[in-house]
Amino acid sequence: METLHSLGQGLLIALTPLNLLYCFIGVLWGTLVGVLPGIGPLGGIAVLLPMTFKMPATSAVIMLAGIFYGAMYGGSTTSILLNIPGEAASVVTCIDGYQMARKGRAGPALVISALGSFVAGTASVVVLMLFAPALAKAMLKIGPGEEFSLMLLALVVLSFVSQAPVLKTVPMILLGLVIATIGMDPFTGYMRYTFGYAGFAEGLGFVPMVIGLFGVSEILTNLEDVASVEAIKPTLRSLIPRWSDLRDSAGPVARGTLIGILFGFVPGISHVVSTFMSYAVEKKISRHPEEFGTGRIEGVAGPEAANNATTGSSLVPLLVLGIPAIPATALLMTALLVHGVQPGPQLIQEHPEVFWGLIASMYVGNVMLVILNLPLVGIFVNLLRVRYVYLVPTILVISVCGVYGVNASPVDIALMAIFGLIGYLLRKFKFDMSPLVLAVVLGDRMEMSFRRALTISEGSVWIFVKSSFSQIFLGALVIIILLQATAWYFGFRAQPAQEKE
Repeated sequence: METLHSLGQGLLIALTPLNLLYCFIGVLWGTLVGVLPGIGPLGGIAVLLPMTFKMPATSAVIMLAGIFYGAMYGGSTTSILLNIPGEAASVVTCIDGYQMARKGRAGPALVISALGSFVAGTASVVVLMLFAPALAKAMLKIGPGEEFSLMLLALVVLSFVSQAPVLKTVPMILLGLVIATIGMDPFTGYMRYTFGYAGFAEGLGFVPMVIGLFGVSEILTNLEDVASVEAIKPTLRSLIPRWSDLRDSAGPVARGTLIGILFGFVPGISHVVSTFMSYAVEKKISRHPEEFGTGRIEGVAGPEAANNATTGSSLVPLLVLGIPAIPATALLMTALLVHGVQPGPQLIQEHPEVFWGLIASMYVGNVMLVILNLPLVGIFVNLLRVRYVYLVPTILVISVCGVYGVNASPVDIALMAIFGLIGYLLRKFKFDMSPLVLAVVLGDRMEMSFRRALTISEGSVWIFVKSSFSQIFLGALVIIILLQATAWYFGFRAQPAQEKE
């Protein structure tokens, strides 16, 4: 009852005209930021952060949080329509979402993405409201050893569910881990593989990499025979999901929501791992796993739900412990500190209006996003009516602007072009680029977790197996490997028998 009473007080705060306006500005700007590749929630929050310095603390955090989860909503749009992910969490949506768009089913993909995001986002807010203190205590037990075990599990799972064979997936993972070592050594400060260029001190830019690998390589592939890439003329009926789409998406949305909530407590990698893990689960339990990558609605619904479910749970360590889980929440923490609000265990007692006002505004903001995004589906889908030969320059301009806008560096544009050529070659030889992207994102984090764990244990590798969380992760890893090995064994045995018949 006390929680419901506090939520009611929060709703009174969130529903004031001024806070409703700030919430709407936040989710609207977040949606636009998500649609534009290269900016992402971090850039979107950074742009409007100075505007909040003279605002009340509650209004400031309501608007900035709206940008945060609004960008997660909008990130699926260019992934589905143009095969251009704006951030790591949108990469998985490209796999089946873009194929649905090329089949004239962009409308259902966008609608299911919006509805799944609403369900998952709302569920994560419920978890944030009810279980924040208890879940934050559990999160404190996840140390560098547990983080490394979890990320290793994510890479192994991905290697088994990738579109390409394992012999082609493993080299992609290894290549991604090598690329992740470029830049300054986080422990010694030495430059690694930068060739004397200071701009690579923080590693290769992620945005030019993914836009090149997915967007530019897609253009190069289609330009081989641009006449065969026909413009799609969606009808009003094709914009509405079929009953079968809703039925097939219900399970993935529920599972993706659970996965996203659980992974939201893992610092630094939550959105990335949760989407890849959701896709892996859906492909593994599907009756038709071979159809993933060709336009399955489950491949859109699950990862999008996981992505948005992570937003609410990733705020738990920030608000309750004062630990930002991802860079975007670090900016939210900056805004709170500027207003004299210290995130941590005493936040709920000392500033209940901020905590409960934020919780209530996230309910309101999720409703706003659905109302805002569903009518936009028809507008966005009309991009597919444009002939591809005319659409290519627009895509390239958007890509270049998005890449240049991150660091204002011409080198990033050159990187985009280079990775575009690399992506084109990988497509020609039937390699899956998703493992490469995930390995790049996780690589530096895995290295830091591995070296920190060994530093804490004074070189003993037992730190990776002695905690209960590590044992769970490594146990799951062993079970997955054994099950996959068994499947391969009987599969290889069955194939010759079928050929003889």
